[in-house]
Amino acid sequence: MTGEGNERDYVQSIERGFAVLLAFDADRPNPTLAEVAAATGLSRPAVRRILLTLQRLGYVAAAGTRWTLTPRVLTIGQHYAATHTFVETAQPHLLRLAEATQESASLAELDGTDVVYVARVQVRRILSIQIDVGSRVPAHATSMGRVLTAWADAPVVDAVIAGGLQRLAAHTITDATAFRDALHKVRQDGYAVVESELEDGLLSASVPVHAPDGGVLAALAYSTTVGRTSTDQIVTKIVPLMQEAAAAITADLRLLRGSRQLDATPRDGFF
Repeated sequence: MTGEGNERDYVQSIERGFAVLLAFDADRPNPTLAEVAAATGLSRPAVRRILLTLQRLGYVAAAGTRWTLTPRVLTIGQHYAATHTFVETAQPHLLRLAEATQESASLAELDGTDVVYVARVQVRRILSIQIDVGSRVPAHATSMGRVLTAWADAPVVDAVIAGGLQRLAAHTITDATAFRDALHKVRQDGYAVVESELEDGLLSASVPVHAPDGGVLAALAYSTTVGRTSTDQIVTKIVPLMQEAAAAITADLRLLRGSRQLDATPRDGFF
């Protein structure tokens, strides 16, 4: 079985089910059926059937005319962490990095044209939006996205640019040529530092985390605010700590892979 299918393999009902789940957000924590229909573009009868199915499965609950997600939806994220051991492996290194810098440390992956946080140790809140595991931010305006895009294939870079380099803050790069130049610099330097591109006053740095086979697995990020430190201080003092943490994650993953290969080795006798 391959990972790509044709149109006959496409199950529209699953797409609609996820659309309904994703309609629950900070702006609509307890939507009515009509609000979900408006957010998804689906008909009210279709939304009603999907909500009742999700309710039967335990993922949503009804409270009068309004609906809410249940804690069961959190298990979806738990399954991700359980099947991606690098998240668990990285967590203690993120904690040590946050303790050493007294600033938040994060691990993120690229999903389309967005960056998704897969692990995070938050020391203090520095963004106007709340960032948790699962949060998404535009790749083009973040140090994490800059790192992940810099080592991505050309079609990924093209997709990020085609998605629109929207201006989000004072220094957001919105020109395609300038964006490609910035990616080239990241590959040369081995890290990215971004100031006031996602949000004014936000200063962040990222380094790549490599898989045991050498490919870029994720981006490790440090974030602070302008005034608490400078770009030069980040480059000279923080980036080396981040690179050490990223290398330690890769080393642990290599050991983990080696131990699993040993466990899979056939044995003779009773042992």
